[in-house]
Amino acid sequence: MSTVIHQPRVAWDGARAFVRAATGPRFSAFADEVHDLLGPEICSAFIETRDQLLTESARTGGDRRAFDLEAGRWRVRLEELLRSRPELSGAVQDLTSRGFES
Repeated sequence: MSTVIHQPRVAWDGARAFVRAATGPRFSAFADEVHDLLGPEICSAFIETRDQLLTESARTGGDRRAFDLEAGRWRVRLEELLRSRPELSGAVQDLTSRGFES
């Protein structure tokens, strides 16, 4: 029996987890896992997300809009990744569960 994976849902859950992990205490470990599982290009985007979120948080005093905007960007990025490389959906799901632990 095969499992049907709903890629938009995987992308949305992943996006929320990635944004949470970007400013979490396990950022470095999570970034290493992103690099290992999804590659250097996605890891670079993840590091940029952290930089943007920290900059915006300092500028605005923690306004949630920057987090929401980054989550939207990650949703699109992960949907595109899963569309072109569906075999990575298990890796995205693993990272998602780790991201919510951060």
